[in-house]
Amino acid sequence: MSEEALNGHEEWSFKLNPWITMVPLMLSIFMYALDETISNVALPYMAGTFSVSHNESTWIITSYLVASGIAIPAVDFFSKLIGRKQYFMLSIVVFTIASIFCGISNSMTMMLFSRILQGVGGGGIMPIAQAMIFEIFPKEKLSAAMAIFGLGVIMAPIMGPAVGGWLTENFSWPFIYFINIPFGIIALILSHKFIEEPPYSKKQKNVTMDISGFVFLALWLLTLQVVLDKGNDADWFNATWICQLSAVSLFSFLTFVYIQIKKSKTHTGLIDLSVLKNHNFLIGTMGQIVLMGVMMSSASILPSMLQSLLGYTSFLSGISMVPRGAGCFLASILCGIFVSKVGIKPVVTVGLIVLASAGLLFGEINTSISLVDIAFPNFVFGLGMIMAMVPLANISCATLPNEAQTNASGVQNLLKNIGAAIGTSIATTMITRFSQMHQHMMIKSLTETNSVYAERLNSMISSFITQVDLPTATHMAQAQIHNILRQQATLWGYVETFRYFAVAVILILPFVCFLHDSVKAEKKAKTSIK
Repeated sequence: MSEEALNGHEEWSFKLNPWITMVPLMLSIFMYALDETISNVALPYMAGTFSVSHNESTWIITSYLVASGIAIPAVDFFSKLIGRKQYFMLSIVVFTIASIFCGISNSMTMMLFSRILQGVGGGGIMPIAQAMIFEIFPKEKLSAAMAIFGLGVIMAPIMGPAVGGWLTENFSWPFIYFINIPFGIIALILSHKFIEEPPYSKKQKNVTMDISGFVFLALWLLTLQVVLDKGNDADWFNATWICQLSAVSLFSFLTFVYIQIKKSKTHTGLIDLSVLKNHNFLIGTMGQIVLMGVMMSSASILPSMLQSLLGYTSFLSGISMVPRGAGCFLASILCGIFVSKVGIKPVVTVGLIVLASAGLLFGEINTSISLVDIAFPNFVFGLGMIMAMVPLANISCATLPNEAQTNASGVQNLLKNIGAAIGTSIATTMITRFSQMHQHMMIKSLTETNSVYAERLNSMISSFITQVDLPTATHMAQAQIHNILRQQATLWGYVETFRYFAVAVILILPFVCFLHDSVKAEKKAKTSIK
């Protein structure tokens, strides 16, 4: 890039108050992020409506994630093709219309089509909004802005199960999609009025579509998502079709990367991977991939544990996540205060330690806990997650020039989505494997030579024998003890998984030390661009 162009970008400034522009951006972000998890608790109801199995109904989630994952890397291309502001508004329109189609769907085919369309629209919202926030706020106010941004990004998926459960139980499942309509209309009107368009984000001439890159990207993400979603049920690589899909996914990924590197010299690729050469962006994105995996997998398995082991309703299991939202809110305030005073790296370090502590606290749960007992670990989890992720997102993109923000945001959000999918899949597999391991270990104690087992068995037989004969009472007592064993083994599967969340977070800590001071690194980055 020439020095004149760079200076031209730096001289242009936004005229409106950035906090006003923040309103439509956050409305759009919250709407998109909420739909990542709001459908989870309503799947049984939708499966009944469409007369499909539970496994088939999970495609309602998968189709949305795949479509948004494919759309995210193409954000930079479409922003150049029709202008970034126009593409952002078009994404809101597509997302809102698709939400209407989801709500009125009367078949599984129509629902999947609507969810794909919704994912395509939503994929353009998050990267563009993130890029705009980095551009419109001066450096001294960016920490506070990113704290609010992080609050929306993390709070929405946390609130999704609670909002979805309440709407489903009090109204019906279509309302989890109809709720997007007023937010979409308001966001569209405010975006048209309050979003400004810098010269470098306007429609450009001679923009060509990287068709080959787009095809291999779509094939890679589609096959990867199917493998991650269905791998645990199919016993992973013991299933031939999982091996075949994994091979196709790996080939598509390598081909996509090769095409992007080859086309980087002519700047005709779908995404610009050279942004990964930026030291802070690479380390910050790696950290966010792990944190996104921990956040989304924990948000998935905790309500599942409460419903399967403790008999909670979908609404109550969603409500259990509310204290996490309170922790997020407090952390966003603390980030806005302390980042400007002590710097980003100390805040990230404290956040990671707090988040790891939350994982260890979840590792102490048992089947006798109440909803209140889950509140404190959830609060600590939300506190640590925001304190770690928001400053990390800030420092990862702070050293990039404005004209690189849209592409960088697309790359980063793509990798974070993949991290969330992989993290959720790993967590599900760990629960299954650890449950099997603990069941194998504990069943060795269920022998007649174990006095504790023999005493408990005889006690249960005595309680049942008043109603049935001795063989039936013995069978019923053994079955009840076996059910208790399976419940405890499953609980241990969740406990071990939560503890490994803490290990994963701790592993990020050393990399924080290698992050560069944003001011010095920014000067270095701009010098290299000139």
